[in-house]
Amino acid sequence: MLHRTAARTLIGATALTLSITVVPAANASPVAAPHAHALLQPTTLYYDDSQAAEFRSAVVAGANSWNSSVRNVRLVEATAGQRADIKVIAFDGWPQSTLGPVRPGRQGTVWFGRQAVDEGYNTTRIAAHELGHSLGLPDRKPGPCSSLMSGSTGGVSCANATPNASEKAGVEADYASAAVAVPMSGRSIVDAP
Repeated sequence: MLHRTAARTLIGATALTLSITVVPAANASPVAAPHAHALLQPTTLYYDDSQAAEFRSAVVAGANSWNSSVRNVRLVEATAGQRADIKVIAFDGWPQSTLGPVRPGRQGTVWFGRQAVDEGYNTTRIAAHELGHSLGLPDRKPGPCSSLMSGSTGGVSCANATPNASEKAGVEADYASAAVAVPMSGRSIVDAP
């Protein structure tokens, strides 16, 4: 009997000790795992729109569309003299881009083509679409207007500059960690219809 009472007392004391050590104080701050903070930081890519001419505001709007849609990567306008990861250049042909995913230190280029604008395509959609290529997304043609990466097949009247759930998930996966999980293609994609 004494043995059972001692065992119950020991078990009760152990349970009390565990509950005391497991329950943190109300004002204690949580302790993160050593690498958890690093994995939560988004990849920052700097873009240079100084050569985007009349399309600078569209480029900013396209970058903002991605920034409000995904967590793992941030597109930030480079300051004068700062090395950019994505260069945006206005030119007279069809829009085209280097297929990413671009990583810091590995530059991609977006050629913002006036030919698509002259035909009536929405400039913010063009910018967001081309930046989507820089983030590693291929074209999804033909496709509906609800698909940002459908590009010109969304139609001239399409002004959707927001990636759909699948496109967001693709970018989130490509930038899920700081390590280069998906190699940059480096090939140029021309977005002519």
